Amino acid sequence: MNLAMIKKLEQMQKEMKDAQEQLEASTFYGKSGGGAVEVEFTGAKKMQKITIDEASFDFPGDLDLLNETILAAVNDCMQKIDDENDENLKQFSNQMGSFSGILK
Repeated sequence: MNLAMIKKLEQMQKEMKDAQEQLEASTFYGKSGGGAVEVEFTGAKKMQKITIDEASFDFPGDLDLLNETILAAVNDCMQKIDDENDENLKQFSNQMGSFSGILK
């Protein structure tokens, strides 16, 4: 492998690290129940905030519905984070494909 290729791989590694850091620093939102429950997470999957519209639930009778709505909002947000991460990985995977014949 020549020096130019090594430099290109090192640059790609740096870009992957930067993309991961950017993802982790980003904020993602999820909601369910038509906005009855909204959540906010970092790209590192740390919950920052949860908002529950109390008028959407009849307490204590709707406790099961509230639990399901919270889970749906969290899952919505996690899917958005995973989708963003997958898109980043796909970008770098495509770049790595150009090296496959050379690295064998």
